[in-house]
Amino acid sequence: MRVLFAGSPEIAVPSLRAVAGAAELVGVLTNPESQKGRGLGSSATAVAIAAGGLAPSGAKASPSGGGVPILSFERLGSEARNAVAALEPDLLVSFAYGRIFGPKFLSVFPRGGINVHPSLLPRWRGPTPIPAAILHRDAESGVCVQRIALPGASGSGIDEGDILAQERIVLDERETTASLSDKAARIGAELVAEVVKAIAEGRESARAQVGEASHSSLLAKDDGLIDWSAPVANIDALVRAFDPWPLAFTHFRGLRLAILEAVAYPGCGWLPPSTLAPGAPPSAAAGTILGLDKSLGLMVQGIDGLVALRRLQLQQKKALPWRDFANGLRDLMGARLG
Repeated sequence: MRVLFAGSPEIAVPSLRAVAGAAELVGVLTNPESQKGRGLGSSATAVAIAAGGLAPSGAKASPSGGGVPILSFERLGSEARNAVAALEPDLLVSFAYGRIFGPKFLSVFPRGGINVHPSLLPRWRGPTPIPAAILHRDAESGVCVQRIALPGASGSGIDEGDILAQERIVLDERETTASLSDKAARIGAELVAEVVKAIAEGRESARAQVGEASHSSLLAKDDGLIDWSAPVANIDALVRAFDPWPLAFTHFRGLRLAILEAVAYPGCGWLPPSTLAPGAPPSAAAGTILGLDKSLGLMVQGIDGLVALRRLQLQQKKALPWRDFANGLRDLMGARLG
């Protein structure tokens, strides 16, 4: 069976390789190169870079010669459809491609399309299911392989297709988006390889999604702003959900301060005086730096407990462990964040 793989970020790379081992990979569809900072040129997607190292498996030759053909388009119009059709694919396999497939595009594939989605559908449909699961402190997440559905009377079609395979992941509230993405990438690769083989042999089995749907949304850079009046467990979740992007942050003496690692201690009040700032009030305002705990970190007052800041990065400075950060600043104790 001839497969076109569509994907862009690092999380999709293991699935790309798994598909290449399970079927005849005739091409890769990925986002165009993105522009870096001033004067730094452009950067290819992680999937494009990985595809460049794959040997062709019976595919028509790439226009640039050798390797698997790599296609990139700003929109999936007639030019994209014609280029894909020329590869004569049977099935579309997608993971985090970043664009919606319309009916004209999907009509190019006789066996339709399937998508790898890192959540337990129908929970957290949409573009950011992993940060959403962490941010909402879900007890479990997972990975689904689903049919790509078209918009209909009942919905947009986005992540609404029948489920072909699923695996659950138990969460312990220490995951970050980076670590959970790594786990989902490995699981997704295993599931999609099995589904592709099943479709090729005509033994796939699908079931409709069951339960109330929830939706994740695109993240913006300022979504990581910490509200120190929120429950400390929520602050902890925000730090983990926005690692590695857009990062949780607060403000310190007029500068943006990224919080790269933190641990919440709900219900904890005043710590032993030996670890904290001398003379600090027993009921400091939320966001107040109370002192240093030698084993926990830089302790900050929350509305219902304490938050230990363990790794920080001040604007235009390098990331530092909390001890180094504290050693480089004066009058830190009693200062207010936010």
